[in-house]
Amino acid sequence: MENNQTNPKYKRVLLKLSGEALANGGDEILDFDFIQRVAKVVKQCHEAGVQIGVLCGAGNIWRGRQGGKMNRARADHMGMLATTINALALQDSFEQEGIPACVMTAVNMQTFADVYSTRDAVKALEDGKVVIFGCGTGLPFFSTDTAAALRAAEIEADVILMAKNIDAVYSADPKKDPTATRFEELTYNEMIERDLRALDMTATIFCRDNGIRCYAFGLSDPENIYRVAMGERIGTEIHN
Repeated sequence: MENNQTNPKYKRVLLKLSGEALANGGDEILDFDFIQRVAKVVKQCHEAGVQIGVLCGAGNIWRGRQGGKMNRARADHMGMLATTINALALQDSFEQEGIPACVMTAVNMQTFADVYSTRDAVKALEDGKVVIFGCGTGLPFFSTDTAAALRAAEIEADVILMAKNIDAVYSADPKKDPTATRFEELTYNEMIERDLRALDMTATIFCRDNGIRCYAFGLSDPENIYRVAMGERIGTEIHN
């Protein structure tokens, strides 16, 4: 990896990983070789002195809207459980790389993970652990994008690193519309006015109202995580 910078731009980050990205386009719900690549890059960030919180989605396993006629709250509860499966997979991969890591869940499941509290999460970060957040906000009807924004605010992260299966924010789906405009920079108000859904709208408004900076970029090359943490302009920067 080539990077002339030695000092990270951000001291504390919230890395949001989409569930689909963890599957890496394969037939299995988790691509462990790919997750190990992500873990190696997280290790580089960790060794550079970046405090890292990670929150993952569960689109590779289950989304609440897949529940059809199910009660929406119950379907979303299934999604929360699915995020914990992903969180435990990430924890194992991080620990294989020698990174101290813990999983904290918004729903009490102490057999598998610690119960989330802001105080304990910040202490773990300051103690040098990567903290992986499971179960989203712990409440139905809220996306994991919104959960990432909430956790970023609570732990006072400098930035959200929104690692997606697309390399930036576009005016439309570039896979369907080859004329879609690729944005290098956007304000949250522009996101709202253009109805851009790279982030859940609730997350967009929350980030705007709380002054949280965000970078949306592709996870197809996991080294992008390190590059953004070190200050390179990759993907789309979103701010007030």
